[in-house]
Amino acid sequence: MKKQLVITTLTAVISLSTISGIVPVDHNEYKASAATINSQNNQQAVEAKADQLIQTAKSLIGKSTYSNTVYKPTYPYKFSCATFLMYIFEKNGVDLATYNEDYMMKQGSYVAKSQLQKGDLLFFDSRGGSIPNHVAMYIGDNKVIHMADPKQNIVISDLDSKPYYKDNYITARRVLPTLLPSNPATKGDNIVTKAYSLKDKVTMGTVNSPSSLRFTATGFVDYIYKTNGVTLRTTNIKELMKKGTTVSKANLKKGDLIYFNSVVGSSNPTVVGIYAGDHRIIVPSSNGVTSRVLFVDYYKKHYITAKRVF
Repeated sequence: MKKQLVITTLTAVISLSTISGIVPVDHNEYKASAATINSQNNQQAVEAKADQLIQTAKSLIGKSTYSNTVYKPTYPYKFSCATFLMYIFEKNGVDLATYNEDYMMKQGSYVAKSQLQKGDLLFFDSRGGSIPNHVAMYIGDNKVIHMADPKQNIVISDLDSKPYYKDNYITARRVLPTLLPSNPATKGDNIVTKAYSLKDKVTMGTVNSPSSLRFTATGFVDYIYKTNGVTLRTTNIKELMKKGTTVSKANLKKGDLIYFNSVVGSSNPTVVGIYAGDHRIIVPSSNGVTSRVLFVDYYKKHYITAKRVF
């Protein structure tokens, strides 16, 4: 699924038009993490969330049809393999921030096929390469649930049932530990959770009124951090970029602020985003509060710096 999607309902919770694109992935590059060790200490939450995801996915069987050009998150649903998973994760409060299989394959940590757990994402390429054109979710007992194709739609498949699953398998990624708060939750976790909780509740504009949840982009950032005990003392984006200490892209942590320009090479920030972990960012703008991944060309080209403010 690499075509630009058409949203057919105003209730869609993610604007998909700017996330499309293909980024070649060497999946071997991402095998360093030991997915069997959960440094987040949130395994109980992971298992509970995986069960919720599976329940939601199964509830859509017979109610959804395949489409790689239309995303319709209301009945009768229309999904590709990737938007199906994006939807069920977001429906259960976990934001993948992308509908591209290749971007999903860069999230989380590598997990061996022999160590799969519920909620893991499995990637396949029927063209014999390493850029995925299909993704499924592991549900236990050697089975996956996925939006298979226009004939089957959403199905549960045994990984030994067809040569396809062996011959076209690329890798698997474990995303749930890092996409969920740690135990205990860090300040960064709380900032990200608060931002996501208000994502579809705030009104963006030219004034800041916390009581009515009306904000400018930087006013939203200021409010999120203030409610978590971090006082930024400015809603001017240039002044905001002076706050905190500079951190590299390689060392980003949840709650870091990332700045982007509108003209490539400029040091003047026009966009600020909250880093949400696993390459995801929460971006407030006049169009609303949206989530993206840093892999998108725009964010790679317009990146200025990142700051840690607590």
